[in-house]
Amino acid sequence: MDSISLIGLAIAIAAILGGQMLEGGHLSSLIQPTAFLIVVGGTLGAVLLQSPMRVFIDGLLMAKWVFVPPVATHQQIITMITNWSLVARRDGLLVLERHIHGLTDPFMRRGLQMLVDGIDPMRLRESLEIETETWASRLRQCARIWEGAGGYSPTIGILGAVMGLIHVMENLTDPTKLGAGIAVAFVATIYGVGLANLVLLPISKKLYAHIGSMVEQREMFTEGLIGIANGDNPRIIEGRLQGYMR
Repeated sequence: MDSISLIGLAIAIAAILGGQMLEGGHLSSLIQPTAFLIVVGGTLGAVLLQSPMRVFIDGLLMAKWVFVPPVATHQQIITMITNWSLVARRDGLLVLERHIHGLTDPFMRRGLQMLVDGIDPMRLRESLEIETETWASRLRQCARIWEGAGGYSPTIGILGAVMGLIHVMENLTDPTKLGAGIAVAFVATIYGVGLANLVLLPISKKLYAHIGSMVEQREMFTEGLIGIANGDNPRIIEGRLQGYMR
């Protein structure tokens, strides 16, 4: 569980609501179902319009990474590659074939299989890098729905504000209806800007950070396999991979 995400979200909401109360405002004044419907519904529709359904669904599922991030395996990869390099140096590459079926990651299985098959190191690197870039591009496309939502939300909020003001102008002769229209106008803007800057854009940035870490792990694995294929000293390979550690 990524507790810092929960803490950050709680602090942001508490600061805004606390500020509202310190100014003598009532929390009930921030609850406007009409404004919420305009902002959330409009933003959702815009995101659906820009994204294929498969990408949209995968992007929603990725949101869990904000609170339950993918497991970082940098050190495990270093240990695994170092052990493989020692075995390959002593007994040859073919001995590593017994480790293939023990890998749960298809990318790692394919990489090790190509290494055992004696693929040229340059071809091996090219193949793994292309697969990594294609995979990363797909993940970034999924994360981009949150970034897109963060861009649309403030604009939809302004649209809701204009709609509220139109409602006000239509009822200038009836003072009892002015308050509701003005409330929708201002609260819609708050919803749009707040949702974008407190939730949607931070989620996208956190997802991009996790994707970067996962790509880094694949790059480490690729670099390690190339070192083994080139017959580098295991300690040199280990030291090279340690350079990826922050």
